[in-house]
Amino acid sequence: MSKGAKLAYRPIGLAAGIAAGAVSGAVFKQVWKRISGEDDAPDALQSEYPMWEIIVSAALQGAIFAATKATIDRLGAEGFTKLTGAWPGD
Repeated sequence: MSKGAKLAYRPIGLAAGIAAGAVSGAVFKQVWKRISGEDDAPDALQSEYPMWEIIVSAALQGAIFAATKATIDRLGAEGFTKLTGAWPGD
């Protein structure tokens, strides 16, 4: 891919990363609410939660973020390819 196409994709990639963070945060909040019945997930420094619950919460949040980011990145790359004819990762 040309340098110009790579530069053109940067703002799209940045926007996709921001969108992935926002979407995954909202999805995690809803999933955690259904699993635990609580509005907020435990924080690592909150002593009232057992260690296993903090680890499960963090692992679930990480998995949701990774899956959401990969999905949004892929969709952004496919859209960019349709517009320009160049795959941004090559």
